Amino acid sequence: ELEEEGPPVELRQRKKPKSSENKESAKEEKINDIPAPERVPKHVLFQRFAKIFIGCLAAVTSGMMYALYLSAYHERKFWFSNRQELEREITFQGDSAIYYSYYKDMLKAPSFERGVYELTHNNKTVSLKTINAVQQMSLYPELIASLLYQATGSNEIIEPVYFYIGIVFGLQGIYVTALFVTSWLMSGTWLAGMLTVAWFIINRVDTTRIEYSIPLRENWALPYFACQIAALTGYLKSNLNTYGERFCYLLMSASTYTFMMMWEYSHYLLFLQAISLFLLDIFSLKQNDKVYEVYKIYIFSLFLGYLLQFENPALLVSPLLSLVAALMLAKCLQLNVKKGSFVAKIIKVINFYLVCTLTITLNIIMKMFVPHKENGHMLKFLEVKFGLNMTKNFTMNWLLCQESLQAPSQDFFLRLTQSSLLPFYILVLIICFLSMLQVIFRRIKKKCLRLKGVRNQPGQHGETPSLLKHLQHKDVSCMTPFVFSSLKYIWIPYVCMLAAFGVCSPELWMTLFKWLRLRTVHPILLALILSMAVPTIIGLSLWKEFFPRLMTELMELQEFYDPDTVELMTWIKRQAPVAAVFAGSPQLMGAIKLCTGWMVTSLPLYNDDDLLKRNENIYQIYSKRSAEDIYKILTSYKANYLIVEDAICNEVGTMRGCRVKDLLDIANGHMVCEEGDKLTYSKYGRFCHEVKINYSPYVNYFTRVYWNRSYFVYKINTVISFQS
Repeated sequence: ELEEEGPPVELRQRKKPKSSENKESAKEEKINDIPAPERVPKHVLFQRFAKIFIGCLAAVTSGMMYALYLSAYHERKFWFSNRQELEREITFQGDSAIYYSYYKDMLKAPSFERGVYELTHNNKTVSLKTINAVQQMSLYPELIASLLYQATGSNEIIEPVYFYIGIVFGLQGIYVTALFVTSWLMSGTWLAGMLTVAWFIINRVDTTRIEYSIPLRENWALPYFACQIAALTGYLKSNLNTYGERFCYLLMSASTYTFMMMWEYSHYLLFLQAISLFLLDIFSLKQNDKVYEVYKIYIFSLFLGYLLQFENPALLVSPLLSLVAALMLAKCLQLNVKKGSFVAKIIKVINFYLVCTLTITLNIIMKMFVPHKENGHMLKFLEVKFGLNMTKNFTMNWLLCQESLQAPSQDFFLRLTQSSLLPFYILVLIICFLSMLQVIFRRIKKKCLRLKGVRNQPGQHGETPSLLKHLQHKDVSCMTPFVFSSLKYIWIPYVCMLAAFGVCSPELWMTLFKWLRLRTVHPILLALILSMAVPTIIGLSLWKEFFPRLMTELMELQEFYDPDTVELMTWIKRQAPVAAVFAGSPQLMGAIKLCTGWMVTSLPLYNDDDLLKRNENIYQIYSKRSAEDIYKILTSYKANYLIVEDAICNEVGTMRGCRVKDLLDIANGHMVCEEGDKLTYSKYGRFCHEVKINYSPYVNYFTRVYWNRSYFVYKINTVISFQS
């Protein structure tokens, strides 16, 4: 037995060194088989470096020049440097005045911490109301600007207003640079970035509202959104190295969170972006691991924003969180199934239905358990907007009459056509969309080019993940500007980017020639020529037509002249008691809060039901109500002074039924809106007219203390005298 067992033992002992030798030799053979990396020629490295250097220089220069252009145009438009502080502040209109007023309050505070506390427990703005202004109005830009102004010692160098608007103009420069970089990353040539910037500036009436309202939240937030899109575009590129991928990831994380902190509606835009990524996942047109890293960034930004925004419940009940949570749960279900199996294919088919169902379910559950304020007025507004309901409510009809919430006019499409943006965008969109459908059908039929061992063939324009993400994003959001005019400022900048990318992309031209079966000229050569010639021709034509107009705008010295408002603010600061409370239109109240610091009864903000109700009640001064009714309304808000604006009282509106007094008459039943409505006769005249005549009973309740051509100020009597 021992002799029989011996040989196997000896074989094992001899086999070990033999196997180790075989492994070592196999490793050496594999190492020897790996081809040594070839050194890139110096002239190729120089060409790459020169291309990147020139592109980066062009991108940074474009952003700086645009910021300087905005600063110069603002100076020429308002003659800003030659104005007194009061006249400068009057240029901030509506809600912009409220935002800048809090920036002033932060600078006046004894310390930054004390200023933040006063804003979060603010009872000096709206009478009988304590608000967390930082949370309700997203005042993080003002907090950051005031902190930078004091920390950098800029108070000895520059005035606060110039520092504030300088930051906003600088962010607009970053906005343009980010659009430049995104178009460059997608097309591979910085020529597309130059064309994007040209279209953006020429169509700036439709790309930005920076000229009219500098402190708007979107002017602070959208530059970060553009940086996030640029980082996401680079992150989704398949040929990105480790360091570039890490940089894009960090930039995307920082910009996503900052964007969410700057604007209360930011999570809705990120929701549309998440939908586009999900649609790409359905058709397996991008890298799953990278996209789920983006989902993690969404979740991290939402929860960090929730904590730093004073536990803002709107972020927990947002559709973005529900969608991302549903996508992560759906991924867990797919991980336990072997890839390529029949069950995996079935799950892939029902994945869309599963995610949609989970998203809706999770959102309903979150709204059931998370206390939050429903934006009931917004839901009712959408119902009326889309014709699902009719209403006589003043607030709803007043919102419908706002130009920013109406469909864009024909001039909007005419301007885009004259600048050649719309025709090229439609062409690029059609080609890219058809190419994307072609790729999707190939994937469904399992005719991918990878099965043939070919990668990135020319002409396969619809397979780039970053391009597909942009196409899906535009498909999801492109209808919104046709419903609300204000949303064009979000959509048009990316129309400029996508159109410029398509015109400068050789792959797009090759795709078109492939469909046309062009044989007379070599498609690749013709595509390279057209991708350089067409944008050059467009750029020269834009330069010839629009550059003189831009120079003319900078040469013209305009002037913002409003002496009546200046006189009113001066009188309030000199004559009105410090504890006085003023009542009037919300737009005027915002200016009073900024220019004087006095307390008001309402604000030009439309995201709060209580403020909307206040605005409707104060607007009754332009209705056909009795002096006693108006007096009761004003004293219920502890108002001491009433300001009647002649422009509203004698308004001659261009749109029928959109004047404030008409909307009030409809809401109060004093005007017939539709056939069959019951007309209620009012025995009182219009209050804003009657109070000017100074007869009883109006003089019993109100005493005129100041007036000019535009404003009439009345002191609300505390002791009522009924003597005629």
